[in-house]
Amino acid sequence: MCRSIVYQFSFGMPEDVTADRHALPLYVQLSEMLIREISAGRLVNGERLPPEREMAAQLGTSVGTLRKALADLTDKGLLERVQGSGNYVRAKPDAKSVYAFFRVELLEGGGLPRADLLSVTRAAKDADLPTFGVSGEGHRIRRLRSLNKVPAVLEEIWLDGGYADRLDPAEMSESLYLYYREALGLWITRAEDRVGLGQVPDWAPRNFGPRPGTPCVMVERISWGQDGARAEVSRNWIDTTVARYVARLA
Repeated sequence: MCRSIVYQFSFGMPEDVTADRHALPLYVQLSEMLIREISAGRLVNGERLPPEREMAAQLGTSVGTLRKALADLTDKGLLERVQGSGNYVRAKPDAKSVYAFFRVELLEGGGLPRADLLSVTRAAKDADLPTFGVSGEGHRIRRLRSLNKVPAVLEEIWLDGGYADRLDPAEMSESLYLYYREALGLWITRAEDRVGLGQVPDWAPRNFGPRPGTPCVMVERISWGQDGARAEVSRNWIDTTVARYVARLA
């Protein structure tokens, strides 16, 4: 049996596709959203998805775009397409995903990440950051991450200044790790997260729920490049009224 999939947003609205030229292609957004639903257990192994026309209508997209997303899931081994029967979920713990390193989900699970770029600045590294990279300066990237359009995480990412003289905000994609690979030749191969408590920073935008100075969960991440060197450090403040940090062990 298949069940109806109900989401809080529509992919079919024109502003979702065209307003943010840095967003991932629509079929990739659909694929990534479904991967996160599978990882969160909201779509379970062996479950039959709704018929494609019905599912496309539920998601507010075209059948053609949905089929490209389902083909991507099939290529990743997360979907089995049975002629005359339907599309069946094949859950696996090591699914390749643009957001494989993004560990924050809505309280009910899943949620498609989006990022609003707040600022990009080259500056001397903060003294309280863990040691990383070879330069005394870093590129400080501040973003507001949303899940299904709900503001959920403030990010302050520090990329070592040795990878580029400057970063062009106009070239940055929705996924920074994808941007690193395509623009800088940097592959993030592993990351270490340290979960603790922090305070919402004073630069938090008004549409982020907790006010500056409010105690909240803060995740500090150290990321390594393909050469084995520490390339990046980030700090992530989570609005725990809408989202939570999740790490799954296979």
